[in-house]
Amino acid sequence: MSREELIKKIAREAKVNKAQAGRAVRALIAGVTETLKRGRRLSLTGFGTFTVANRKARTGRNPQTGAPIKIAATRVARFRPGKQLKAAVRR
Repeated sequence: MSREELIKKIAREAKVNKAQAGRAVRALIAGVTETLKRGRRLSLTGFGTFTVANRKARTGRNPQTGAPIKIAATRVARFRPGKQLKAAVRR
């Protein structure tokens, strides 16, 4: 599902126009992004939890040459699905 398809679905189910649904989707994405940028955790009960994890520096390999390369430490976004989401996907 694309962002546009999600906006149409939200507009239809919430009985609002597409512009309002689009603003809601953008606000949700901005809220999640801002929370993760601050290094905080965001939990949506039943859906899942977004967190930030620190990935250590490591040595990788160039797939074309096989030469070792250094991969710098970085922060990454993680998502852990909630119990209800897991159950819905299993069905």
